[in-house]
Order: sequence, then structure tokens, then C-alpha cells
Amino acid sequence: MARLAPRFSANRTVREYTERYYLPAAAAYRVRAANRGEAGSQIADWQQALENEWPLLRFGEIKVETDEVQHVFEVQVYLNRLDPNAVRVELYADAIDGEMPVRHEMSRERGLESAGGGYVYRAAVPGNRPALDYTERIVPRHDGAAVPLEAAQILWQR
Repeated sequence: MARLAPRFSANRTVREYTERYYLPAAAAYRVRAANRGEAGSQIADWQQALENEWPLLRFGEIKVETDEVQHVFEVQVYLNRLDPNAVRVELYADAIDGEMPVRHEMSRERGLESAGGGYVYRAAVPGNRPALDYTERIVPRHDGAAVPLEAAQILWQR
């Protein structure tokens, strides 16, 4: 009991919650409230844009090239009027052997001239897993926003 009490004490719990949650939340509030709430207003505008445009997002053609070392994915993404900086396009693979899931951000390579709001994204991942382990997805992104708490949308390529 003497060895466990410090680890499970109320003092430790209050200190840990204060350091991990309350102080960062207070700092985030100060950032959002600064300049008459400018950052908070930008996040609200971003959330509104996501709500309006998310149902229109879609994937286009997907290409995968594989060699001995890596898989190179290239995917067409149609964002319509949504700012490409408002989202993150990534490759996702489930965890195996107790490791963390793989989340690899794809880079925006170029726009598609024939389609407004269309872009080509590209990423290379190690070839130690089959290419079919990876799925493309779109998730919201905004500096200062708590995703998925404030924007829980995910669009999976199926």
C-alpha cells in the first residue's frame, strides 16, 4: 500500500490533470480569444465550410506502383470549393503485431485542370506491407482545432 499510494494519490491526479489538460486548455482558450476571437472565428468558418462541402468530396482514379522497396500511391481527390488546406489526405493501414496504425500524409502534387477543385496527391510508403493494406482517406485539418473532437468527418476511399 505504501508503494502504491503515491502513484494513485489525489495529489498526483490533480497535478497530472492540471499539467496535461487544464493548462493546455487554458492556453488554447487564450489563443482563440485573442484579437477579439479572431482564431475562434476562423475555426468556426472552417467548420462551416466542412459542413457545407464535405458531402461533395470524392475520390477519383487511384494508381499504385510497387517495386522491391516501396509502394507509390497517386490519388485524385475532388474537393470542389473546399480549400485544400482545410483537409489532410493520407494513407491509412491498420495496426499489426501490436504496433500503432500507419497514418502517412500524402502531398498535393498538382491541380487537375479539367476539374475545378480536383487535385492529385502522392505518397510513398515502405514495401514491407502489401499495398492492399493501405486505404486513402480525407480528414479535416486546421491549426488550433482539436480533430476529431471539433471535426469528426472522415472520408474513406472504398
